[in-house]
Amino acid sequence: MKKYVYLFTEGNANMRELLGGKGANLAEMTNIGLPVPQGFTITTEACTKYYEDGREISKEIQAEIDKNIKEMEKITGKKFGDKENPLLVSVRSGARASMPGMMDTILNLGLNEEVVEVLAKKSNNPRWAWDCYRRFIQMYSDVVMEVGKKYFEELIDKMKAKKGVKQDVELDADDLKELAMEFKKEYKTKIGKDFPTDPKEQLMGAIKAVFRSWDNPRANVYRRDNDIPYSWGTAVNVQAMAFGNMGDDCGTGVAFTRDPATGEKGLFGEFLTNAQGEDVVAGVRTPMHITEMEEKFPEAFKDFKKVCKILEEHYRDMQDMEFTVEHGKLYMLQTRNGKRTAQAALKIACDLVDEGMRSEEEAVLMIDPRNLDTLLHPQFDAKAVKAIKPIGKGLGASPGAASGKIVFTADDAEKQGIGGKGEKVILVRLETSPEDITGMKAAQGILTVRGGMTSHAAVVARGMGTCCVSGCGDIAMDEKNKKFTLAGKTFHEGDVISIDGSTGNIYDGEVPTVDAKIAGEFGRVMEWADKYRRLSVRTNADTPKDAKKARELGAEGIGLCRTEHMFFAPDRIAAFREMICSDTVEARKKALDKILPFQQGDFEQLYEALEGTPVVIRYLDPPLHEFVPTEEKEQKLLAKNLGKSLKEIQDIVASLHEFNPMMGHRGCRLAVTYPEIAEMQTRAVIRAAINVQKKHKDWNMVPEIMIPLVGEIKELKYVKDVVVKTADEEIANAKVKMHYQVGTMIEIPRAALTADEIAKEAILKR
Repeated sequence: MKKYVYLFTEGNANMRELLGGKGANLAEMTNIGLPVPQGFTITTEACTKYYEDGREISKEIQAEIDKNIKEMEKITGKKFGDKENPLLVSVRSGARASMPGMMDTILNLGLNEEVVEVLAKKSNNPRWAWDCYRRFIQMYSDVVMEVGKKYFEELIDKMKAKKGVKQDVELDADDLKELAMEFKKEYKTKIGKDFPTDPKEQLMGAIKAVFRSWDNPRANVYRRDNDIPYSWGTAVNVQAMAFGNMGDDCGTGVAFTRDPATGEKGLFGEFLTNAQGEDVVAGVRTPMHITEMEEKFPEAFKDFKKVCKILEEHYRDMQDMEFTVEHGKLYMLQTRNGKRTAQAALKIACDLVDEGMRSEEEAVLMIDPRNLDTLLHPQFDAKAVKAIKPIGKGLGASPGAASGKIVFTADDAEKQGIGGKGEKVILVRLETSPEDITGMKAAQGILTVRGGMTSHAAVVARGMGTCCVSGCGDIAMDEKNKKFTLAGKTFHEGDVISIDGSTGNIYDGEVPTVDAKIAGEFGRVMEWADKYRRLSVRTNADTPKDAKKARELGAEGIGLCRTEHMFFAPDRIAAFREMICSDTVEARKKALDKILPFQQGDFEQLYEALEGTPVVIRYLDPPLHEFVPTEEKEQKLLAKNLGKSLKEIQDIVASLHEFNPMMGHRGCRLAVTYPEIAEMQTRAVIRAAINVQKKHKDWNMVPEIMIPLVGEIKELKYVKDVVVKTADEEIANAKVKMHYQVGTMIEIPRAALTADEIAKEAILKR
């Protein structure tokens, strides 16, 4: 019989696929003797079954959950649902791959009004008891019943205003009790029934909610961005509560064994006294640096440093940990390999090799190649930065430099930024939440008023490689009216600011940038990659500038040069439109002759930039309608230049309209209809190669020509014959010896099915 639930004592780190990352690591920490509040993990297979069963938890799995609750009761000496000695639990998600902030958590589960009253008396700490209950009502309402957090936040803000305090921690027991009652009323108003009092009902609702959160919008966005399969599902971890909110001798924190922004070795993190974990991550209160914990809880801090050393040496990687201190005693709630910036990833990889913890090959494999893209982006020009003063400073939470128009909501960032209008925007928020993921993804940078280095904004931004400055408390925010004040100036939506995610500095207006360079650890890691790799790497580049940069970064040639991009320049598009609108072959050739020198010059510069390494040049691919004007004003100008009537030009434009532009008159079919296009491009390619070869005798120039969108052998043969005839003619006229290649890219289903036949017409060397 399949097992769906495992106690922490039954698992280990190798069971990640079954127990999820969090569950496997909780089990592993238990195995190596670390102080972990005990519990159990409901497997990823149970999540898959939940969806297969129409989003229901089977009786079989419910029975296993009940059995493991009883085991937890034996371990803790407490009883689930008991009024005298209740077992309270947290319910957390835990996918195989780390997805910080994307799925849901419920704390303090098992409470009801009767239990709270008992806890308040027995603990002699009514404030703690009611704080736990109001938190539980809010989290359960939000996560399980999908009543928005904002309704409860508004009630909290009203209570703080009424009491004349700024922080939640300043509210007393009576305030929190009143809040809990108001929360229950809000729940009944929104749901239409009373808040559940049965702990077992609460638990099953929470487990279902965590399974359901695997399919929520923000998790789906994160999975797509990080290539995490939907089929994996998430595990659920049910764990005995450790309380960081029982008083000033309690607290909670998030810490890394190395700086996730820079990679520097040393304890890095944040801590809050009299708080629960959500307070640190949500950024509701700005936390203190982890080192301040030593003054408040010297024994717990000493234990924590030992645990950090054990975990980093055990996992041989930088660790990201969550912990709680309850009455001076340390409890570990989570560990995982920490998310880090690209710069930090490189430094950590190099340091782990130097420390003897990793081999060079392992160090290379530790680095997500997608993250390295952030290192290739521009940084602020040092001279420009020296000449201006920052208007404010927050925490440099995720390195990089970003300038853009201010937006105040994730929706606006999504509409205006990347994937929307394509504008550069800076998302400015009090604090971000998991619901903001799509807007964060669309922004050039993120600026928050609240939160620290381990807040949601910081962690997610680092994972996405997006510049982020968090915790700039000097900002006076007016979200409702979409404006904020900083350094005596009011900034409105659409104003431009610049932020530096390394220094935390904020600047008024746009700051110029400079290109990134490979140096230091980046260069060292790339040397290791070169040492052990078995593949050559080429770049996609359409301009000499891009080709030169790619060569500097180690590209060994161009794998794809898209020539159509070369036709859009103002000095070429007119001639190309003349070719499209020509009535005869002779007229088309005459127009193409105007473009030939430009094409040849482009190819010569590409060959020079690539220093004799291979260049694959793809012939014209898009349908012709993409090149003709659609505005009447431009159509009139074209008609005048070509001596045609406006009606003639409009008829040509209309005739080029494609029902299905992806599979219509484009690619190799353009060269079949108009072989003179392929002739012109071939002359440009071969002449460019011959000229460059003459300048650089030691370069072995072998032009590689790609015929686009071939579907079957006859198409390739027809165009190839045009190319070969023209190329051989050019080589003979120049009285040189030169080899060249002609082939295609397999990019449509028909080509894939007939690839063995098509291959017979490809020329590897001629």
